[in-house]
Amino acid sequence: MTTEHQADSAYVTSVRRYLLALQREITTAIAAIDGTPFLTDEWTRAPGDALQGSGITQILEGGPVFERAGCGFSHVTGPRLPPSATQHRPELAGAPFEAMGVSLVFHPRNPYCPTVHMNVRMISATAPGQPAARWFGGGMDLTPIYGFEEDAVHFHRTAKAALDPFGADKYPRFKHWCDEYFFLKHRGEARGIGGVFFDDFAELGADQSRAMMASVGSAFLGAYLPIVARRRDMPYGERERSFQLHRRGRYVEFNLVWDRGTHFGLQSGGRTESILLSMPPLASWAYRFEAEPGSAEAELAERFLVPRDWV
Repeated sequence: MTTEHQADSAYVTSVRRYLLALQREITTAIAAIDGTPFLTDEWTRAPGDALQGSGITQILEGGPVFERAGCGFSHVTGPRLPPSATQHRPELAGAPFEAMGVSLVFHPRNPYCPTVHMNVRMISATAPGQPAARWFGGGMDLTPIYGFEEDAVHFHRTAKAALDPFGADKYPRFKHWCDEYFFLKHRGEARGIGGVFFDDFAELGADQSRAMMASVGSAFLGAYLPIVARRRDMPYGERERSFQLHRRGRYVEFNLVWDRGTHFGLQSGGRTESILLSMPPLASWAYRFEAEPGSAEAELAERFLVPRDWV
């Protein structure tokens, strides 16, 4: 093995080690809050599959705090990048690739406790005769059913603090990117109150780009757990539960219709159960749903599902 290959292998190993440690830290904290252990499903792709590699899918279902909480790690290689990964990198179309990441979505039971998503990942690809191209992506975003200003401010300030060491431009850029990305174009509405989102990122160089990704991932628990503590025991009734299921339907629509991560996984022959762990256990759809004017449900659309400067 050449010195260059050894350095590349050590780099990949260090990213993998961080991601596995992040998954353990997050699931340990969530299990302690809920009092329910995660089911751990370690998997390896069978010989002959389109993708090769392995992963760890962890899922908690039916808990008193979290109705469904999924957190997955995967590390796979494939013979060619799928179209969803090369729309901005046409020179890598058809190139072999390696991808690893941690992705989570937590659906709390209490409608006042918001759904949350976080993902951090690295993808590398090698075109014939070219050095490996490596880039990072990720972010975290909050999807409240009922909006609370203090929750939105805390979440965004924590995300900003994670990004500030890497340049004052990063939070404003990635906040705007998040507002644009997590948007249901077919309905003309945002999925939630946003957060930060970045993709195809390598502009700081390999080490600093990786450090930025890790800073976002490591900030997640501090961004989310204080919100859970405030909302998990708030009383609610059937009205709130019904609205929660309605908003979860919007979440499903985004993930299946617009989410690049879902498309990447399915187009590249990924493991379906792991890709779809983000889905809520229950959701509902109503024909032409309209919130009562002046209600808390109407306030979500009027005050929270619009781009705002939360910091």
